[in-house]
Amino acid sequence: MPKRVISGRVVKKAGDKTATVLVERKVLHPRYHKTVKRFKKYLVHDEKNDANVGDVISAIECRPISKKKAFRLLEIVERGEG
Repeated sequence: MPKRVISGRVVKKAGDKTATVLVERKVLHPRYHKTVKRFKKYLVHDEKNDANVGDVISAIECRPISKKKAFRLLEIVERGEG
C-alpha cells in the first residue's frame, strides 16, 4: 500500500520536533457546483526542527508516533518569510 504524501504550510511549531501543517484542498460543492476550499491540520514529526512557521513542506505517512502524529517531514519545498 503506498504512503500518502501531503503538502501544506506550517502554521505553528507545536512543541519539540513537531509542526502543525495546514493542508488546503479544493472540492466541487455537490449542490452549487462551485469550487470551495477545505482545510485540515496535521501534526508532522520534524526530527531536526528544520521547519519554521510560514514554510511550505511535504510530509509522508508513517507509523503512529503519538496519538495524533502519523506523518514525518519529507522535505521543505519553500522557505517562508521571517
